[in-house]
Amino acid sequence: MLKRVAWLAVGIILLSAGIAWAQSIEPLRYDTPIVRVKDVARVQGVRDNQVYGLGLVVGLQGTGDGSGSRANVQMIANMLENFGISVSADDLRMRNIAAVMVTADLPTSLRVGDRLDVTVSSIGDARSLQGGLLLQTPLQAANGQVYAVAQGPISIGGFVVRGSGSGGQSNHTTVGTVPNGAIVERELEASNFAEDGRLSLILVDPDFTTASRLVEVVNTVYGENLARARDQGTVEIQVPAGYLHNVVAFIAELEELPIRPDSNARVVINERTGTVVMGSSVRIAAIAVSHGNLKVQIGSAQSADTMGGDWGFFGEPNAEGATYGTSTVLGGTPNVQDLVDALNAVGASPRDIIAILQAVKAAGALFGELIII
Repeated sequence: MLKRVAWLAVGIILLSAGIAWAQSIEPLRYDTPIVRVKDVARVQGVRDNQVYGLGLVVGLQGTGDGSGSRANVQMIANMLENFGISVSADDLRMRNIAAVMVTADLPTSLRVGDRLDVTVSSIGDARSLQGGLLLQTPLQAANGQVYAVAQGPISIGGFVVRGSGSGGQSNHTTVGTVPNGAIVERELEASNFAEDGRLSLILVDPDFTTASRLVEVVNTVYGENLARARDQGTVEIQVPAGYLHNVVAFIAELEELPIRPDSNARVVINERTGTVVMGSSVRIAAIAVSHGNLKVQIGSAQSADTMGGDWGFFGEPNAEGATYGTSTVLGGTPNVQDLVDALNAVGASPRDIIAILQAVKAAGALFGELIII
């Protein structure tokens, strides 16, 4: 009996200590903003479809395809044949014409007669599409059916200037657009996004936490068990009885609901431009880095003494981090922003920062995903 009482007392003490320890821990708080549901999710079935076609651009000022490109020559010969003019493709030499590929994205919301923008890209050796006119080009989908027809003057958004012995060029002149240049001739089949009285929201960035929060928001507003998360990227919602004949109004209300999305800890690096973009949730463990004449130590004030000496640290690190010459000491639990700021303070170049972040990640001290683009 006494043993049971003793073990019970020990258990109570341990439980009390565990509760006190848990209460003493302050959860990490990140600056994730509250956004609308429509900013992080889309309704399943509402999507764009890609269409494309092969066409000709005419009216160029000697900047079209050369004799080595046979695509435009054969297309011109075929077009003239349709007009009753028989010309051999071997006899055609046309520098004012260019063969192009025409592409566009066709939303399901467009109807017959609506217009959309198209992109025109040279597939030959044309030098420029400036001043050209796209001839009527059928645009087909992957199933081979024609859904739109494009035609019109091309806008390249740049210029090419040539003079005697000199010239200048701005922007990419072999790719252009035809604003409102395509007319929809066939509608896409509308998807029944509320089949059997249910609809699905697809998260733009699949995440279990965000999906759970979305379910909680919907059930709080419209009632329990109305929504459930099928996986980390799909949330199924039962349409309330009052909205079965007005699903559009229900979707409009869903899109305006507030939600705080979650995201993975991530650092994105662009080596070509030296750009470093980081999330607020990325954390760095205690570590020491030496890169050329740059020396950085991350950790508490006690760990600074064990790594001093050759590192040339002076004084005690503070909460914001202390910087001395080419040596930097960061205290506490800094994030990547603290590290980058400290490296910038000691004159590190973007390439140095990228190399250090890669080394920190390889050492297992960067808690997050490192993406290099």
